[in-house]
Amino acid sequence: MTAKKRVTIIELSVYENTVPLVAGYLQAYAQQDPLVRDAFEFDIFSASLSIDQRELVETLRSRGSDTYAFSCYIWNMGLITRVLPELMAVCPDAYYVLGGPQVINHFLEYAPVGEPKVVVCHGEGEHTFYELLRQLRAPEPDLSQVSGISYWSADGQPVETDKRPRIGQLDDIPSPFGAGIFDDGEYTFTVLETNRGCPFSCGFCFWGAATQSKVYKFDEDRVKADIDWIAEHGVASVFIADANWGHAPRDVELSRHIVAAKQEHGFPTSMVIAAAKNRPERVAEITEILVRGGLVTSQPISLQTVNPTALKMIDRANIRETTYTDLQRSLRERDISSFVEMIWPLPGETLDSFKAGIAKLCRLGADTLTIYPQLLLHNTALYNQKEVMGLEVERASAPEAEADVVVATKWVTREECVEGTWCYYAMHSLYNARGLYHLSAYLDRTGVIPYEQFFTDASFFLRDAENPVSRFFAESVDTADNYSLLNVGKVAHMLLQSRRAEFDELLLGFCQEQEWWSLPYVPLLLDLDLLARPYVYRENIRAPGCPLSRVKLEHLGATEFEVSMADDDWRFLVDQGIVASAGERLRITHPQDGKMPHPRQRDMEHNAAYCHVMIQRLRQLLPVIRPVDHTTTGDGRRLDPVGQRQW
Repeated sequence: MTAKKRVTIIELSVYENTVPLVAGYLQAYAQQDPLVRDAFEFDIFSASLSIDQRELVETLRSRGSDTYAFSCYIWNMGLITRVLPELMAVCPDAYYVLGGPQVINHFLEYAPVGEPKVVVCHGEGEHTFYELLRQLRAPEPDLSQVSGISYWSADGQPVETDKRPRIGQLDDIPSPFGAGIFDDGEYTFTVLETNRGCPFSCGFCFWGAATQSKVYKFDEDRVKADIDWIAEHGVASVFIADANWGHAPRDVELSRHIVAAKQEHGFPTSMVIAAAKNRPERVAEITEILVRGGLVTSQPISLQTVNPTALKMIDRANIRETTYTDLQRSLRERDISSFVEMIWPLPGETLDSFKAGIAKLCRLGADTLTIYPQLLLHNTALYNQKEVMGLEVERASAPEAEADVVVATKWVTREECVEGTWCYYAMHSLYNARGLYHLSAYLDRTGVIPYEQFFTDASFFLRDAENPVSRFFAESVDTADNYSLLNVGKVAHMLLQSRRAEFDELLLGFCQEQEWWSLPYVPLLLDLDLLARPYVYRENIRAPGCPLSRVKLEHLGATEFEVSMADDDWRFLVDQGIVASAGERLRITHPQDGKMPHPRQRDMEHNAAYCHVMIQRLRQLLPVIRPVDHTTTGDGRRLDPVGQRQW
């Protein structure tokens, strides 16, 4: 009996203990054919990007495989390109297969010249990989018979075979969950697909470009069975990979099924979705189901920009802006946190229009704004128009990735791009982290200084300051590290915990340098912001790291401040709608529920991931601000709140 050939499918993921879904798809599809099943032994190797490069090469070499298949994405391609030549040197007789968004249509960039045993797959991989294995059974494979691949011919010429159509019947791909492929693993994170495709073709995104708009669905009962497997096997976190969760009416029922599975098994405990465009009512309904079910704490609103010119240039003008404002309103009525996602710099966006967009969203009361740098992704419309759009890029410093960050466009110089990024850090610090939230709102509302100029002035102050916070911002800008999702969490960790006192001093220093500092109620609002800045961990609150100007701190408890103030200051706070009525003292109570203690032994990466989630569920972190009459009972409890409001 002929020994089986061994094929190893490699997934290198951002997170530890991730279900290798792509590898599972490839194996489940291919082994349906008895000829392939009898000829190959399947082996899946899954690891996080933290794995040592030499360890990875040695581990794969020890597999002794005849074929190695890599799943290639922007976040792991730097590691793969270093590992591939080393692995080929120690396993010269094996075939090497590269598939995934990063390598599609980029054969010449990733396949070593003249190496006939390196194959690049284009498009969906299941059927292509299956056909490739059928050929690799033979002593002399004929790769020309496999559609959807590129390779080097024996005479050193690049060959590209016919393009393969998309898989229209997704249920032709067996569920790897149902096939038992993952049964022996222990996982904490998984991706779940219920459909493939996207009806939109946003210029910065590969999704629509790759799928040509048509959406195909997996059978609903199959999806529910996959959800049940996830819950029964204790997988904690789920990312729904659909481009538009909530686009289909059935997504409401699937959301309810996930909640029911959690109630029965205790898992999953968290979930992330990419919400549907132009379906605000259904998305709000789904979000409420998931929030009440304890699976999500906040809803992303992927706006990207509010500039009509930029929206048109990225082919996103058909997504209504009212969709996002309606969704935000609906979520606020349900007391559900949301966060607006934007991208800087997009084609057509100028520095002034970017600042104006931030200001507009602040005036509309967005809970938080998350602004990502523009990444130039392979195979997107913008990638194919980069010269026309004047897109200049720099490679981010993370060695395991291949993140090309846009640093200039036809509408934005490199210097303006840097200024816009600093302006984002100022907004993130003063609005998202509530550094000067009440003060900036008052100055904008009264026409003293609009948000656009306020954040600009703050950004220049931060750039000139000698402070750990400013140094972190400067390094992030210089290395394009802000492309990492963890960057948002690192900033929140510093501003709201590790560098809290230093940041208080920065806030006071900035205010005292401004002309508006002499206005009557500005010091009062600064005091309020210093006391009301949220806490991201469950810990005892602290007195501000700088002196208070207009209020007197009368009481500092584990979770609350009490301050006294002059009568005219009380009248001002009532007039501004910050409190409902005057009292003897102002009580600011910081919530503790839903927070974890500060894990002092954990590294910054771990803390950043937690803080990123927390800053995006800001409503649950904000203190209750209320006046109290200082009447007490015999046991010292304070009574009679006369009005309260959460900010």
